[in-house]
Amino acid sequence: MIRPAIIFSMLFSASLLAQETSPPVPDQNASSAPAAATPTPKTTTTMQKRGLVGRMLHPFSSSEVLPKYNDKRLRGLVLDLQVAPQPVRLSEVRQLEVKVTVTNMGSRLIQLDFLTDQRIEIRLLNAGDATLTKWSENHAIKEKPTTVLINPGEHVEYKENIATRDLTPNKVFTAEVFFPKYPDLKIRQKFLTEQ
Repeated sequence: MIRPAIIFSMLFSASLLAQETSPPVPDQNASSAPAAATPTPKTTTTMQKRGLVGRMLHPFSSSEVLPKYNDKRLRGLVLDLQVAPQPVRLSEVRQLEVKVTVTNMGSRLIQLDFLTDQRIEIRLLNAGDATLTKWSENHAIKEKPTTVLINPGEHVEYKENIATRDLTPNKVFTAEVFFPKYPDLKIRQKFLTEQ
């Protein structure tokens, strides 16, 4: 039984080595301009790093700690924020894509209750933390009571777009996302604008 398996693996690996691998031939008709690389969005998280003393006392445990919220019902939730594209080219982009992922890293089910169909609020802030644009200013919000249940190990994603009309080039701005019903659930990310 072992002998046929050894022979099969040797033949299979020999056939892989025997295949000719040649570099791709460039197309003569294609333009010589390099293709623009699509930038990967930067992700910010509410997961916190442990302090030096905690790492020294427990060197083999995880280096990340769940955030502690004032509302005990929210403990175990971790927020991840992606703002794309980065850097924001204002001449090309009219809407900024903001994606928030809420992950339940705890060991129990977490229930989020909402009175309206609005789940998140997005604000664009300048360097002085003054609000430039709010997502809710351009959207109709209806009363629609809903409950969202997040099981342990599962996540919920919210993806929205916000206008970039109030942004100016070559400055740093902040995208802040929070849940109006749950003010503890808040995350920020800075981004740079270009012409």
